[in-house]
Amino acid sequence: QVQLVESGGGLVQAGGSLRLSCTASGTIFRINAMGWYRQVLGKQRELVATITSGGATAYSDSVKGRFTISRDNAKNTVYLQMNSLKPEDTAVYYCNADLLTTATIRLIYWAQGTQVTVSS
Repeated sequence: QVQLVESGGGLVQAGGSLRLSCTASGTIFRINAMGWYRQVLGKQRELVATITSGGATAYSDSVKGRFTISRDNAKNTVYLQMNSLKPEDTAVYYCNADLLTTATIRLIYWAQGTQVTVSS
């Protein structure tokens, strides 16, 4: 069993900052990439940022320069530092992890989601 637990969402004014965290626990052999996605009600879930086990990162154009993804491999935790937040960043944010539970079983897990609301 693997669980991903998020924290850090909330309400913030435009221009403000929030930091999301997501920790994986359970039977984990190795975690490959981790990522953050977001979804607005009625729309498709979209990629925000990803990070590989080696630290290589990628961002959607809409957040590039404002958001920073990082991870602590020793803690099985991924972070999303969100600065200069805009009302259009309002969404439910989900983290995921591409991981191996054994040397041969590879699965993708999702956290429960955390609401981020940016007021204008």
